[in-house]
Amino acid sequence: MTEEIEKIRKAIEPLRQQIINHKVYSAIKDLNDLKVFMQYHVYAVWDFMSLLKTLQKNLTCIDVPWYPKGSADNRYLINEIVVGEESDIDHNGIRKSHFEIYLDAMKQCGADTSQMENFIDELKKTGNFNTAFQSSQTPIEAKEFVEFTFNIIDIGKDYLQSAIFTFGREDLIPGMFISIVNDIHNKFPDSISIFKYYLERHIEVDGDHHSHLAIQMTSSLCANNPLFWEEAEKVVIASLQKRINLWDGAYRQILN
Repeated sequence: MTEEIEKIRKAIEPLRQQIINHKVYSAIKDLNDLKVFMQYHVYAVWDFMSLLKTLQKNLTCIDVPWYPKGSADNRYLINEIVVGEESDIDHNGIRKSHFEIYLDAMKQCGADTSQMENFIDELKKTGNFNTAFQSSQTPIEAKEFVEFTFNIIDIGKDYLQSAIFTFGREDLIPGMFISIVNDIHNKFPDSISIFKYYLERHIEVDGDHHSHLAIQMTSSLCANNPLFWEEAEKVVIASLQKRINLWDGAYRQILN
């Protein structure tokens, strides 16, 4: 499957470069700018977990009575990723999901978490995304980003879910952003130490080991089906465009 993987990588490289070199990073000059960025980014962190759990639901048996389901290799791949993403360790060695670590990071630096918390609370109560978006006043770019992810989830094609999980989320944090965060951390170590930890953990776990596992999973699910690979390439391109739009929204808000 190496040829198909490389074909997708080549097709999405211009979009990846747009994300990696996005002007939002250079717009982040201080702690207040970073807070705005996090209030947009947190939506991507949250729906990443929903995409992950959808894959676990589709590729493994989570029902009782239990029966073997699908490929044992895919079960292993997704379950290993779930363990790392849903129950990693925070900076104090306490088990938490990466989303919960991100919320802790936002609270430490004074970023507003009420929008995301209201969104989740409303979604728990009603199960209605539109109501949740409206009541939490979710930014339009974040709303469209989440809607795209859940459209792919609702389609029910595990190979497409795996494709955007693999190529639409990993390896998109540029070195420039890490440098900016490190500079802010030097000035405000008590305000963004958790966020610095989150980024380092993300690069260590998500961008390396999990990325390799995700590529294996996508290769297995698309297999030798040319149509699957073609569909996968199209949704990954669309996913990356949504990420660019999300960063555009954060950039405009920082400037305002």
